[in-house]
Amino acid sequence: MEVSSVVSPRIRLDHVKQEGSEDTHLRNLELESYDSGDGHSDHQFHSMNALEILRETVRILRYNSSGFMIIAALLICPLSAVVLSNVVIDHTIVKTLTVRLLLVAKSSGLPLRPFIQHSCQKFSEMAVSSVMCFPLYITFSLLSKAAVVYSVSSTYLKKKVDFSKFFVTIRKIWRRLVFTYLWMCMAIVGCLTLFFVLLIGVCSTVSVIGFSPDLVVYAAMMVSLAFSVVFANVVIICNIGIVISMLEDVSGPQALLNSGILIKGQTQVGLLIFLGSTIGMAFIEGLFEHRVKALSYGDGSSRIWEGPLLVLMFSFVVLIDSMMNAVFYFSCKFYNMEASVGESQSNIDAVVIAADPVGVQ
Repeated sequence: MEVSSVVSPRIRLDHVKQEGSEDTHLRNLELESYDSGDGHSDHQFHSMNALEILRETVRILRYNSSGFMIIAALLICPLSAVVLSNVVIDHTIVKTLTVRLLLVAKSSGLPLRPFIQHSCQKFSEMAVSSVMCFPLYITFSLLSKAAVVYSVSSTYLKKKVDFSKFFVTIRKIWRRLVFTYLWMCMAIVGCLTLFFVLLIGVCSTVSVIGFSPDLVVYAAMMVSLAFSVVFANVVIICNIGIVISMLEDVSGPQALLNSGILIKGQTQVGLLIFLGSTIGMAFIEGLFEHRVKALSYGDGSSRIWEGPLLVLMFSFVVLIDSMMNAVFYFSCKFYNMEASVGESQSNIDAVVIAADPVGVQ
């Protein structure tokens, strides 16, 4: 791997190669600068907050804009169109699941108020959509995440995206990416299952004690609020786990464990990234629901251009989210390196972490 010369000191982090690996080799994390394409040739990489990660993401997008646009057009847009339109959803299954959730909610003491009914319906749609779209998620979504990570890494190496090398890399590490993705799905499903068990238990307990339905609702809201924080952390760990399985020779639970260790001390930054992406995607989904899917809106002529526009907007948010997760990985790498090196070296000059995806010759 060629590394450009820099004036400031460089520090190299060597990864230990696991014995028995057939398709990987040692890769060093080089601390180097890159030309961002906007005149800042001596860009300095450091541990960043959420806003700085967003700015860094925009710089990377400008530097390799053609590569990222190809990823968005070929991999993200088709999946976004399917997810937003819900064309694969069986509404009969959604209605059945919604009724069962409402029965469970009623038996646990929750009053069937409109927002509870709406929440049950939305969760049913999300669950059915996730199951129906799973083949697309494990292909298009996983490929797009891997391609984004590869492109971000190539940018830090001052290289244009070479998709031929990317496909060579994917052929070698695809199994470990899928293995990590399956563990990611199990972690999320397990987290949701634990939430429902805890929610039903708390609501049932409060209802049996004899509190009013309003207090039961408040208890459910408190449990949901606490769960949302835990769930956000799980999603962040899973997203960074995919990045780790792409750049490092680990997969599955080990990648998720390394992810949890890596983001320690930077959790707040990850939560802000997750919150911003979630709000952006939810806002666009709401617009698509109201402007395109609602049959009562207008005469339908505006759907011809509003639908594709909202799909493009949703795809762009997904792309930015994947890029920010990759940049967040590099930022956490520097943060941990700085903490470990700080004991013996008090001053660290301009540094940039560059990781060449494992398996690329």
